[in-house]
Amino acid sequence: MVKNNNFNEIVRGRRSIRKYDTSVKIDRSEMAEILELATTAPSSINMQPWRFVVVDSEEGKAKLAPLMSFNSQQHDTSAAMILIFGDLQNFDNADKILSQAVDAGLMPEEVKAKQLATFTPMYEKMSRQRATETVLIDGGLVSMQLMLAARAFGYDTNAIGGFDRDNLTATFDLDPERYVPVMVVSIGKADDTGYQSLRLPLDDITTWA
Repeated sequence: MVKNNNFNEIVRGRRSIRKYDTSVKIDRSEMAEILELATTAPSSINMQPWRFVVVDSEEGKAKLAPLMSFNSQQHDTSAAMILIFGDLQNFDNADKILSQAVDAGLMPEEVKAKQLATFTPMYEKMSRQRATETVLIDGGLVSMQLMLAARAFGYDTNAIGGFDRDNLTATFDLDPERYVPVMVVSIGKADDTGYQSLRLPLDDITTWA
């Protein structure tokens, strides 16, 4: 597929699509490319707490269907539903992430040691509420980047917050104490044009200091 590199068109042409062409599927290798592009999003001290469950099979969708509330059309017609979770134990990957940077020549070993010494006590003392707030912010960043990446690949999306948050994690065999649902993103080839929406004037939402 020819990718769209026109940033202005990608951003301004995005719509929340709720009905997709059911004949269009997304190959898992192509989906992996989209997800990999999405994960270039920033995160708190680069701990990348996002975790994805790509629901693209009939069996997976059957499990998800009862949890999607009033968003059944997106669920039923999409090529896939991408469940985005935040991992509250993301700092467990700190050594691996920093070691990759060292091995790639992006960070000296002594900087890695200093960062681990600085941030390990902070994460050990972090409250669950603060950790949850952090992964929700980071999860929002990767979700938006995912939707823009999908547009670049010729697909459309809908960010969904209306789902059964109490049961989503366990339904897909993840530990509810560790993984926090962020949102669900439907993805596929649009079968409608969506609705154009307007934004508040910049002067209404911006102050200069």
